[in-house]
Amino acid sequence: MNLHKFFFGIYPYIVLTVFLVGSWIRYDHEQYTWKTDSSMLLSKAYTLLANNLFHIGILSIFLGHFAGMVLPHALWSGLGVSDLQHQWIAIVAGSVFGLMCLIGGGILALRRLFNRRVRAASRFMDIFVLFWLLATLLLGLSTIPTSIGHANHGDPAMMLLLTAWVQSVLTLNAQPELLESVDTVYRIHLVFGMTVFLIFPVSRLVHIWTAPFNYLGRAYQIVRTKRSL
Repeated sequence: MNLHKFFFGIYPYIVLTVFLVGSWIRYDHEQYTWKTDSSMLLSKAYTLLANNLFHIGILSIFLGHFAGMVLPHALWSGLGVSDLQHQWIAIVAGSVFGLMCLIGGGILALRRLFNRRVRAASRFMDIFVLFWLLATLLLGLSTIPTSIGHANHGDPAMMLLLTAWVQSVLTLNAQPELLESVDTVYRIHLVFGMTVFLIFPVSRLVHIWTAPFNYLGRAYQIVRTKRSL
């Protein structure tokens, strides 16, 4: 078996299994670690701006990938969006939200590395997952010039192949041969993107499971400071 067949025929199912089972085990056995470990109390400089840029960017990118690659092709056609229009939407949205995420993530990464208080409170996985997300993001942004080149030639075939592969994985009928003609940068980006889900259960990213349901309705956090009498 060659690496192409492994990464695009078997690896997705390893990733999905670890993602789902690992998240369940983490929640069932280590609920006290199911948190973001916010470091805003340690340093507030640029934190709000960076967090907003990073989270809005990365959530928009995720939802964009879901809408573009998971939703049925017939749905876009039914809305009157052609394949080429779909590709340009992906290029523009990916560029805008990708740059937002990159700026926010860059500030957070510098803060993790060079703010002594934040660095002291950081675990290895906190730093590793942030830099892995940024590497995945940079690879995604590096696909944009290639995508623009295809779009300028009126050729949405690359996008359609990527979408067909994602849907083949989700229907439990992975077809790695669909990606054989896809540019290398897309394939590397896919491997990095899948690996995010692999490390998801052992990182602070697990809080994403909780956020949509009870984050906005959570109780206030009470912070007490020590004062000398």
